[in-house]
Amino acid sequence: MFNTNDWFYFTEGLDKNTCNKIKNVAKGKWKKSKVDTNDKDPTDEERITGANLIHGIDKNSRISDIVWTEDQWIYDTIWPCMEAANERAGWKYDITGAESMQITRYKKGEFYDFHKDGKGDHLSAYNQPDNEFTHGHVRKLSMTVLLNENYEGGEFQFAYYGQEKCRIDTPEFNKTGMIIVFPSDVEHRVAPVTKGIRYSLVIWFLGPPFK
Repeated sequence: MFNTNDWFYFTEGLDKNTCNKIKNVAKGKWKKSKVDTNDKDPTDEERITGANLIHGIDKNSRISDIVWTEDQWIYDTIWPCMEAANERAGWKYDITGAESMQITRYKKGEFYDFHKDGKGDHLSAYNQPDNEFTHGHVRKLSMTVLLNENYEGGEFQFAYYGQEKCRIDTPEFNKTGMIIVFPSDVEHRVAPVTKGIRYSLVIWFLGPPFK
C-alpha cells in the first residue's frame, strides 16, 4: 500500500484470475465511450434540482471502448479496498453507495485526457428519483483497478496546479491487479497507449454533497 494526501494505492490488490474474470464480463459487449459534452453554464433550475448532463462522443477528450456492469461479486470484491483507502488516507468521506462500474479497453493510440470525475457540490448531485443509490448524491471517491500489464504507454497520471504551474505525477501503477483510489475532484488522465491493449475497471463511490 502507498498513499499521498491526494491518492492511495494497493500494490497487491486483485489476483490475476480475478482480473481475468472481470475482463471476461465485458467479452463481446464493447461500445464506444462517451463523455459529458455539455459545456453550457447551468440554468437556474439545474442549480436547484441538479445538472442535466449531455453525453456524446468527443474524440479530442477520450477514445476507448467500455462495458457497464453491476455484477454484485465485483462490488463485494472491491468495496473493502475503498473502505481501507478512505480510512487510511484520512479522507473519511461519507460513502453510501456506488455507481454502475465501467470496464474500459484502450487500444493503441487511445486515451482519456485530463478530467475530473466529479465536484462534490450540490449542483453535481444526481437527479435520479428512481435510483435510491444515486439520487441526491455526488461522486466522492474514484477507483481504478488495472486488469493487465502487457501493454506500453497508457500511464495513469495526476495533474496539480500551484504558482501558475502544472505538475504531472505518474504513480508506479503498472502491474496487474493494482488498485488506486483518489478523491473524484482530482484531475487525472490515461495517457495514449503505444503498444498492446490496456484494460481497467473504474468505480465511482457516492455520498451526500459536501457542506
